[in-house]
Formats: sequence, structure tokens, C-alpha cells
Amino acid sequence: MQAPGFWDDRAHAAKVSAKHTRAQKRLGLWRRLQGEVDDLDELVAMAEQEPELADEVIEQLDSIEAQLGRLEEERLFSGEFDAGNALVTVRSGAGGTDSQDWAEMLLRMYLRWAESRGIKVELKEAAEGEEAGIKQATFLAEGPNAYGLFAAERGVHRLVRISPFDSQSRRHTAFAQLDTAPLVDDDGDEEEIDDSELRVDTYRASGAGGQHVNKTDSAVRITHLPSGIVVQCQNERSQLQNRATAMRMLRARLLAEKERRRAEEMAVERGEQKAVEWGSQIRSYTLHPTTRVKDHRTGLEIGDAQRVLDGDLDGLIRQYLLQSANAAGGGS
Repeated sequence: MQAPGFWDDRAHAAKVSAKHTRAQKRLGLWRRLQGEVDDLDELVAMAEQEPELADEVIEQLDSIEAQLGRLEEERLFSGEFDAGNALVTVRSGAGGTDSQDWAEMLLRMYLRWAESRGIKVELKEAAEGEEAGIKQATFLAEGPNAYGLFAAERGVHRLVRISPFDSQSRRHTAFAQLDTAPLVDDDGDEEEIDDSELRVDTYRASGAGGQHVNKTDSAVRITHLPSGIVVQCQNERSQLQNRATAMRMLRARLLAEKERRRAEEMAVERGEQKAVEWGSQIRSYTLHPTTRVKDHRTGLEIGDAQRVLDGDLDGLIRQYLLQSANAAGGGS
């Protein structure tokens, strides 16, 4: 960064500067941990003489372990876009009203989890279901490793419960899907999109967005004709702003599709028997007859399903990231 002419290429300089900031944060956390470990050694020695300090020792140890877990997690993000922001979409699947209600439950789970991680979320569009829940909702997630974290949750989520919409109180299975795409800054490097490849529709915004959605005729839906990708935005103040945001969302989706194709090509080159499946079922949430959550990728099970639905996802995600990192490193 001190090299002559470094700031002449502003796009490159911004990327390097962001990388430098992330490295400084990691280094700062490591140094703080070193200091806290030294303090813990002294506290343990004092607790041997004063047993009433035992609770303080346990509290300090728990804090250090949590911070160390976060620091360890940092090394698991090696993808080009993992450290950046994300465009996240939750969609209902098979299961009718139950699936639409399940999609809204998933949306709430991820919003609460993002808040606990310090990730800022901004709802961009939401389509409510006919009776309950949502058909689809899209939000921007901005924060450290937002894309890497949400990418670990990409796939189909399955819910088994006694349906509140069944008058006979029978058990139902519902499905919803989470999809994500890297949200890159507009630095002029992205591939240009030909206007002739786009169909732009405007409509009146409505749905399960509450005060976050602007209910005017300014909502914009953009269809990318060659790929069939559709994006929409309805909560900005003007049609112009909605279109700009929708174009940013479209670029993110096109980039995600490009990355998916590249991953499939690499899988074929490695001789893998099946293509990379980003939409496969990854987790089951059972609320009846037992209460548990099982991640089908790692085999990890958690007995308190409500805790997970309230946003406690760190353990599930970290286990998957560790497994993926070990697989990429040949099991080392």
C-alpha cells in the first residue's frame, strides 16, 4: 500500500485496502486473546487462593473459547467472495400453506442469527402467501464474511410438524429453500449487461414487508432473458432507486450462476461422480413427535430445535465449514 502509484488504480486499491482491514482485525483479535489468556493465568492462580473467584474464571474461559472459535472460523473462508456481502433469498417449496409459513419461519431465523453475528440486513422484496407466510423474500446481508456464512446455508430445508393449518392436526412435511449470491461493489470490473437482454416491469409494491416496503407504483421487476433469472425490488423511495438496486441484485445472481458452472466444471475435472448440487436438502427440523434438528451434510444433531429456530446456528455452520475445509485439504 506504500508503493508509488498504488492509489492510481482505485478499484484495485480499494480491494487491497479492504483485505488489509480484515487482516488488521484478525491480528487485533489475536493480540486481545493473548492478553486475555495471560490475565486468565493470573486469575486461576488467584482463584486457587480465593475459591469465590471460580465463577469469574469460568466466565473468562467461556469468553476466550467463544472468541477463539470465531478466530478459527476466519481461516475457513477461502473463496474469492467469502469475505464480502451477500444477496439472500428465501423461497417456499412443496407443501402449500405450510411451506409458505415455513419460509417465513426460516426468514425470521436467519434475520435473528444475522443480528447476533453483527451482520446488517436490509429487506428488498417480500411476497406474502395466500393464507399465511411468504412465497419469497430477498434481503441484502452486509458484514464480515456474510457471503461465506450464508453460502454455508444454501439449499433446501425440511420441516416436520403438526400443521397449524390442518383441522385434523395431522403431521405435515414442508420445504423451503435458501439461495445466496455474492454482492460485489460496483467498481467497473463487472461484466456489462446488454439492455436488449432485459425485460423491465413496474408494479405496485405490496406484501409481507410491513413498514420496510414502499407500497407505491415504483416497484421494479427485471427479467434477464438469456438466463431466465428474475429479480425485483420494491422498498426504495423511487423507481430509479429500485431499478438500480435490482440491477445490482441481477449482477449478483449472474455472478453466482457463473460460479456454479465453474464449480461443476471443476468437479468434472476432478472425476467426481456427481455435479455440485447447491439446491439439495441440507437440513431437517423436526418438531413432532420429537424435537431435533439434523444437518444431513455433517450428521450433527441438536435436540433443542426451538433454540436453532431462534437463530442459534453457529454450531451447525461451523461444523459444516470445518468439514468442507478438511475435505478440500485432503482430510488434513
